[in-house]
Amino acid sequence: MNYGFDIGGSKIALGVFDANRRLQWETRVATPHDSYTSFLRAIAELVAEADARFGVKGTVGIGIPGMPETADGTLYTANLPAASGQSLRTDLSALLERDVRLDNDANCFTLSEAWDDEFRRYPLVMGLILGTGVGGGLVVNGKTVTGQRFITGEFGHIRLPVDALGLMGFDFPLTRCGCGKIGCIENYLSGRGFAWLYKHFYHQSLSAPEIITRWQQGEAKALAHVERYVDLLAVCLGNILTIIDPDLLVIGGGLSNFSALTQLLPERIRPHLLPAGEVPRIECARYGDAGGMRGAAFLHLTDPS
Repeated sequence: MNYGFDIGGSKIALGVFDANRRLQWETRVATPHDSYTSFLRAIAELVAEADARFGVKGTVGIGIPGMPETADGTLYTANLPAASGQSLRTDLSALLERDVRLDNDANCFTLSEAWDDEFRRYPLVMGLILGTGVGGGLVVNGKTVTGQRFITGEFGHIRLPVDALGLMGFDFPLTRCGCGKIGCIENYLSGRGFAWLYKHFYHQSLSAPEIITRWQQGEAKALAHVERYVDLLAVCLGNILTIIDPDLLVIGGGLSNFSALTQLLPERIRPHLLPAGEVPRIECARYGDAGGMRGAAFLHLTDPS
């Protein structure tokens, strides 16, 4: 059995998956914030419960926001104050008496999709999350690519390409990102960026769902806005896809529920690739909120064939 943990600031979710990657059991508890000992105990108790329920010593994978293991072997995350700065992987491996694997939640999202029954035939899978922010991950032959500091896949912190300014106007505001840099694409392509663009051009504050509802109703401004947003997304993806050249692009996050993106993107992307380039297959994520937990469970899998 493969145990996958999706750990966030409010909850620790555990999913148990069998050899066919099918969910057999799931549960969740509140994330302890009072002490590191309490945090470790909460995970250990869930693992013990799963071991007893299935009569096996399952593998353990954990998806976590932030950098699961920095240069000195400690966790860095803003959402888990009880565990940040601690040697979480080492401590849990010793406590649970098994190899515990950690990765960030965006990588786990991508891994979950890459191990889908249909998608697993693709050697190189790129995940793109268009949610509160913009992130993602890469999976090559069933394994996540993390880079030195788990930064691989931080697509939101690429700056706007010059073609974007040609599209939007060279006087287009380059806003400051939460990372401190100017002009990161996260500010324009995230859910809040989607709403910001509408306000910038039409001087009216609407949420992303409100704009999408108006688009569905055929409202002229909403229709024009979606066209503009998709063009901007295509411009930004052109550079990323040229570098990565994935077989499959899976889009997750709140905006992935807007099916127009996957319908409109392929033809919009094509002009921004090299002449020999190919638009990858583009799909909406299939596992939603369960993706992080599911992907974490698959951190021990090795053979995608």
